[in-house]
Amino acid sequence: MTDFTIIEAPSNLGLKPDSVEHLADALLDAGLARRLDARRHARLAVPPYDPRRDSDTGILNAARIRDFSVMLADIVGPVVARGGFPVVLGGDCSILLGNLLALRRSGKRHGLLFLDGHADFYQPDASPTGEAADMDLALSTGRGPDVLTNIEGLRPLVRDADVAVVGPRDAEQAHELGSQPLPPTIFAQDLDEVRRVGAEEAARAAVEHLSRQTPDGFWIHLDVDVLDDAIMPAVGYRMPGGLSWQELETILNAAMRSGLARGINITIFEPKHDTTGGIARDLVNTLTRGLVRSPDARLELCAQRQRRMGLRFSMARYA
Repeated sequence: MTDFTIIEAPSNLGLKPDSVEHLADALLDAGLARRLDARRHARLAVPPYDPRRDSDTGILNAARIRDFSVMLADIVGPVVARGGFPVVLGGDCSILLGNLLALRRSGKRHGLLFLDGHADFYQPDASPTGEAADMDLALSTGRGPDVLTNIEGLRPLVRDADVAVVGPRDAEQAHELGSQPLPPTIFAQDLDEVRRVGAEEAARAAVEHLSRQTPDGFWIHLDVDVLDDAIMPAVGYRMPGGLSWQELETILNAAMRSGLARGINITIFEPKHDTTGGIARDLVNTLTRGLVRSPDARLELCAQRQRRMGLRFSMARYA
């Protein structure tokens, strides 16, 4: 049974104020910890937001994102080391750096399953905002200023060959704004390709690629704007199209069935755009079905919880 461990990383340093910092609260209120039978382990304090774009790097809050990444890695690393499965609730996409740093410190070779509506591969001088959330994949693979690409001297946090990107649909917009394209050294299937082959085949190909490259396992990055805008409008930068709930569930199931997924971060959901809480509930339903390997496994999870707790749910306090 997977040892799900909730870590709250409500950083908006790579995006903008009043955006994603309440993601964790919304998903926990919608029952995520209870549904996963997860313990709540820690909630990180976030450095104050500075709206000024750094003149040296061209990135907002670059040094503070680095510091937050180190703090997050300090929490995530021991959970992975003991065999736990961190569920890191953001926050914006810059939290990916801290999670990959945790794995990189281990000295083992890990991969990245990158599920995002955007490729997030901007270089700072092309980014219209300077937000690290639109360049996190570039930074993770060692492209950009040292302060964020060479944290603790561990550039790159993940190698190109150890990345599988699934679902982006912003190539035309990114090209128009001058973003560097994803290189051929990164395995990528955009939304059109996912639709052409089907979500099950796309997931199989991505997981197979990661399994060959990184037998020590891989991290899952989930930006919820990979979902169709019609069902997930609670994001900051909206685009038409995207994955269905079922397609996302299929991809997560494939990752979990591999036995190589080491943790997941969930980013970009903005509860202020979900006034009824219905989108959060739908997201929690999909995450539960996706991360627990099968319907039979879900029933077993429930049975084990009932046996251990006598039908009573007791939320673990923060460590």
